[in-house]
Amino acid sequence: MSYVLLILGMALITWLIRATVFILGDRIVFPPLVRTALGFVPVTVLTAIIVPMAVAPHGGAAELTWRNPQLVGALAAIAVSALTRRPLLTIAVGLAVFFVWQGVVLR
Repeated sequence: MSYVLLILGMALITWLIRATVFILGDRIVFPPLVRTALGFVPVTVLTAIIVPMAVAPHGGAAELTWRNPQLVGALAAIAVSALTRRPLLTIAVGLAVFFVWQGVVLR
């Protein structure tokens, strides 16, 4: 199958789902359980993107060692997030630890 057709098909499906919600608007009433579940979607999607990149940055097996700067930066970001609940500080500390670990510790 052509990649172009695959991408166009995914775009069409995404557009149809979003358009349906916008067109029907307030006429769709989600049950409380669905509304609660939808609140977890952003966290779930971000976790699904970030964890594989931090645990296996080269796409192979998991690299659970101190020599993996992505993992060390992610662990530092988790700690800062748990302690402060401040997203900008979490991002800044995670990036700083990643770059310092990569540039100083691994040299």
